[in-house]
Amino acid sequence: MDRVTAPGGVRARARVLARGDGRGGTVLPVLEGEGPLAVRRTRGSGAEARVMLVGAMSGPLGGDRFTVTAEAARGARLRVGSAAATLALPGQDKAGARYDVRLTVGDDAELHWLPEPLISAHGSDLYVTTRVDLAATGRLLLREEQVLGRTGEEPGRLTSRLAVRIAGRCVLVQELACGPGAPGGWDGPAGLAGHRAVGQLVVVRPEFEAAPPTPLVVGPGAAVMPLAGPAALVTAVAPDALRLRRLLDEALASLD
Repeated sequence: MDRVTAPGGVRARARVLARGDGRGGTVLPVLEGEGPLAVRRTRGSGAEARVMLVGAMSGPLGGDRFTVTAEAARGARLRVGSAAATLALPGQDKAGARYDVRLTVGDDAELHWLPEPLISAHGSDLYVTTRVDLAATGRLLLREEQVLGRTGEEPGRLTSRLAVRIAGRCVLVQELACGPGAPGGWDGPAGLAGHRAVGQLVVVRPEFEAAPPTPLVVGPGAAVMPLAGPAALVTAVAPDALRLRRLLDEALASLD
């Protein structure tokens, strides 16, 4: 599924590149952002470099197109978060907005992609894609959290697509569409079942090859499922963002 954004929308890119320094640490030779996508390095811990995405403008609005690229090259340890939730809003431009995330993890590298939730405000129309490519010995912790509408309002239209490949092999491709105009049933028993917060974790660890995670139900609304590779998928639904985060944290603790 693709969307066409109008010429009047904002185009913005951010890029982060982390490399191992050969001494057990991580350096950031590339740290670039433009327009609404500001990128800041924060205090790291041990061998890990930490980066924060800071929204410098409102958005994405109708017609906007944002692209974020993050790479943890061989030997790097990189954690990327965001300073606040991303709020998809309607704009004067009636075209849909698009937010593309491209993540790459090299051999003996680790990437934690942990942004704050994405909130789909009433009247917005956003298509999000996240694509991850890992080397055979790469490690990943990816969290996605989506909240349908602010307090007391109906959601906008939100479509999100996630694809993960390990050593060139596809282990996960899924798409979720919610809100006005989405295929019927998204809010029914086989979908969100009336909940307004949905999230997932993708955990990739080479040791899962020999000892895959056990399928597990975690509390009301969350499940851990092994993937066809050294990876696991956690999916959760909840009434709000706070309870969603608690469910995801509990499921991650079960994997640890």
